[in-house]
Amino acid sequence: MHPVLTPLSDQRIEQISPLLSPSLLRHELPCSPDVALTVARGRDRVTDVLDGRDDRLLVVVGPCSVHDPEAGLDYARRLAAHTSHLEDELVVVMRTYFEKPRTTVGWKGLINDPGLDGTFDVNRGLRTARRFLLDVLELGLPVGCEFLDPITPQFIADVVAWGSIGARTAASQVHRQLVSGLSMPVGIKNGTDGNVGDALDGIRAAAASHVFMGVNADGLAALVTTTGNPDAHVILRGGTVPNYSAADVAGTRERLRAAGLPERVVVDASHGNSDKDHVRQAGVVRDVAGRIAAGDRDVTGLMMESFLLPGRQDLGSDLDYGRSVTDACVGWDTTADLLDELAAAVRSRRTTT
Repeated sequence: MHPVLTPLSDQRIEQISPLLSPSLLRHELPCSPDVALTVARGRDRVTDVLDGRDDRLLVVVGPCSVHDPEAGLDYARRLAAHTSHLEDELVVVMRTYFEKPRTTVGWKGLINDPGLDGTFDVNRGLRTARRFLLDVLELGLPVGCEFLDPITPQFIADVVAWGSIGARTAASQVHRQLVSGLSMPVGIKNGTDGNVGDALDGIRAAAASHVFMGVNADGLAALVTTTGNPDAHVILRGGTVPNYSAADVAGTRERLRAAGLPERVVVDASHGNSDKDHVRQAGVVRDVAGRIAAGDRDVTGLMMESFLLPGRQDLGSDLDYGRSVTDACVGWDTTADLLDELAAAVRSRRTTT
């Protein structure tokens, strides 16, 4: 008798469910001409600031993660209205993150679990995320996303003006290859320990052509050949110690110069630079704003985690409207003041040169 053989594959797979195709989602929720103009204009403006052709400051600001589209859109309306009179000084991109990398386990973001209840209705999450992006773009506000799952960009990247690769994935070959084919400028963060070398290596790798396995617009396995992304840049987000000081920024620019890379540096006021204390974010922003006002041009952009209400809360049945469920955020009133101060700093810088 032949022994009964145990199946060799899928031994730890509980279920495989259908996933809608990127082309179907784009058909259901198409990009209008006005939205397409906002995306294209946003990408061009961000690139011009990063390359020094535009003396404005790039500001990427918004919730740590979008968990409530209603509150997120409320925030977007306030941001669009407030920054409409700051366009001469700031290029504002709303942070609209739907994927959350976790150190161990936890809620992975709106796309993965839109119900915040462990039901993992990813098809609903993809539809919700794309609808939200279109709603924000219809306000004339470009959007920025962190890309975590290498398949996700096929569903939403066509409407994203700026992208980021997080500290946990900065050294990932998969994500560097992904960036090489993305159509927008992408910031790559230094490692969680503060290692800027991961980001520099990532920029160099992303600028090159790659061939790798992925999916096409129909969701089918495909071989992807990219031309390389020349618009990747460093995001200093701190590590075991902050790295937003003038010396840190100058040192990073020197390392970029030595590597033959464009000297583009964006400072993240959150994470390691504020020790994840949302109150300290304002101090980081004001420190950089003071340097800008004095004539500093080394910092090309700033990032802030900001929502309607300050702080954070744990997931549960009775959530505060407009308060983050992931990292703690600066509240709206403080955010508005900081945006005004950054715009004033840019105006002051123009008088010093």
